[in-house]
Amino acid sequence: MCMDDDEGFDDIGDSTRSVHAGSSPEQVTGAKVEPIFQTVTYVQSGFAEHSGYEYSRTQNPTREALEAAIAELESPGEPAHGIAFGSGMAAISAITQLLEAGDHILAASDLYGGTGRLFDDVLSRFGVETTYSFLGEGDLEELAQENTKMLWLETPTNPLLNIHDISALAGKAHARGWLVVVDNTFASPLLQRPLDLGADIVVHSTTKYISGHSDVIGGCIVVRDDALAERFSFLQNTIGAVPGPLDCFLTLRGIRTLALRMERHCDNAEYLAERLAEHPAVTRLLYPGLPDHPGHEVAKRQMRRYGGMISLEVEGGEDGARRFAAASRLFPIAESLGSVSSMLNHPWSMTHATTPEERRLEVGVTPGLVRLSVGIEDAADLWADLERALAAVHEF
Repeated sequence: MCMDDDEGFDDIGDSTRSVHAGSSPEQVTGAKVEPIFQTVTYVQSGFAEHSGYEYSRTQNPTREALEAAIAELESPGEPAHGIAFGSGMAAISAITQLLEAGDHILAASDLYGGTGRLFDDVLSRFGVETTYSFLGEGDLEELAQENTKMLWLETPTNPLLNIHDISALAGKAHARGWLVVVDNTFASPLLQRPLDLGADIVVHSTTKYISGHSDVIGGCIVVRDDALAERFSFLQNTIGAVPGPLDCFLTLRGIRTLALRMERHCDNAEYLAERLAEHPAVTRLLYPGLPDHPGHEVAKRQMRRYGGMISLEVEGGEDGARRFAAASRLFPIAESLGSVSSMLNHPWSMTHATTPEERRLEVGVTPGLVRLSVGIEDAADLWADLERALAAVHEF
């Protein structure tokens, strides 16, 4: 059922909402689970006479169920629009289509490498300029330009897990007439709801926590503004970067367990972070749930919990990181994150390899940095594995 249309469903819990969001019995058969409408086209009763579906790039019932579900998760109790795309980068690219030649983006410094690549190597060719900043006290005022049109945030950031105060920054940006975009991939709608904090546009790589099983690529935009929704629906159809019906079905199936998974991701990450903080082989530890994290207090205000991502450095720099990764058995080296199974990433050579070296070093993405996506395995097993990997580092 679409719960935001039903009286009495505004105050339900996250697990209930995840299970039921966007769901309604199929009208012909009464099927409880959303069917996979694996079709390109729909029979019309006459010339341009149809029931609302004509071509699956434009409309598809399975995709609409996914879009409704994500909108309900991001904006419970408030009407919102979800617009699904074939990948997170396709969704991000669609957002940048709101800009014109001569416009300027102010962006957080340690964005996902693919987002930075789009800004630096594609948008720049069309006359859109980007300035990167840690967005500390006074930075927004200092870096604002007459042509600035958009503030682009990730929080927590990828891979340094920096926290940005969405409410404070959105207030300053809106005073200047800018749009505020928040990439909420690391948090998911279950831990953080940027629209409630003042964001205009929320974007997800649904490949990650939302689908949760490393078996489907996807992305989504969520907005409350009707005009923005209409524009993104136009871009979705016109550019054509839509997810297929099976991709939408798999993502919907992942959403049904999202609340359960996020609790376990957070439980495990908190358990590991507390132990990593005490290990002598760990020389740098980044996790917003730790009290000494510089963004801890802001995270405590705007997030329900602190997420399942941890970044760290170990003794020996890059060589130490390689020994650490090679000795782990439950954290295989892989791209992506947010899966039920744990994995390890080396941002310097993987996700952020195309980011200019000078910028990587400036923001703190070093050759020795390792990013952990903590899965839902038994916490004791994950710690035993990390202890073994850290021992391999410490013995040198």
